[in-house]
Amino acid sequence: MKKPHLFPDRAAVAERHAALVRPGIGSRLATLAVVGGMAALALFAFGRLEFSLARLGTGLAQLGTFLGLMVPPSPGGQAPLFLKALAETVAIAFLGTLLAAILAFPLGFLAARGTIGTWLTRQLTRRFSDTVRGVDTLIWALIWINVVGLGPFAGVLAIMTSDIGSFTKLFSEAIEAADPKPREGVLSCGATNLGGLRFGLLPEVLPVFLSQVLYYFESNTRSATIIGIVGAGGIGLHLAEMIRTYEWDRVSFIIIMVLVTVAAIDFLSTKLRLGLTGSRRVTA
Repeated sequence: MKKPHLFPDRAAVAERHAALVRPGIGSRLATLAVVGGMAALALFAFGRLEFSLARLGTGLAQLGTFLGLMVPPSPGGQAPLFLKALAETVAIAFLGTLLAAILAFPLGFLAARGTIGTWLTRQLTRRFSDTVRGVDTLIWALIWINVVGLGPFAGVLAIMTSDIGSFTKLFSEAIEAADPKPREGVLSCGATNLGGLRFGLLPEVLPVFLSQVLYYFESNTRSATIIGIVGAGGIGLHLAEMIRTYEWDRVSFIIIMVLVTVAAIDFLSTKLRLGLTGSRRVTA
């Protein structure tokens, strides 16, 4: 028995959407021009950046040598020092993320449409967020090191500054995507605008905020390792020193420590996100 077609009248469908089924010559030429332009740009980049398969092969062989020197991992009698530095890295990530979330909380409402503030305050907040977010955490670390000196305080400030812009954008988008009906219901009972935000909007978006903060805490643990290399405290300074002195067994030990820590934070934050947002919203 012949199966019925998904679209019984294919001719009618093709006629109704002729531009999609049979695109015109102009559309085809535009597609070819875009694809050709991207291919030309890729070829130019390969040539300009001196991409070489021979150098890549040599580098991979050298990488294999380094990996061999990393086995077996060994702290070299410096395990307590490395553990203390790793705890400092986690503390930098936690405090920087927490401060950024606290400062970005009101900014998210200012940047969102239909909440508080005027068009001018919304635009100024968004442009501030874009500017801060456009500078990488490593650059902020270098700036704060020159301002407050070397150490973990500069690392906390670097992560905090970088994440303020990201949190402001994420919080405002979550607010704009929220269902307006609970807030409208609160306002219809005679509540003020702030009351509508507090009792109608905030309970809906707060679990999303917390989920985003937990994810950034996990991500910032890795970032705190990198900024430590430039002197912002944490395990990164020891990692850079071990690489500089070719202590590859200690390098692998530090890397394993960081990976285990990040995996543990990921596991715990996933459990917390599931508890905050519900298993139907977030899946592990």
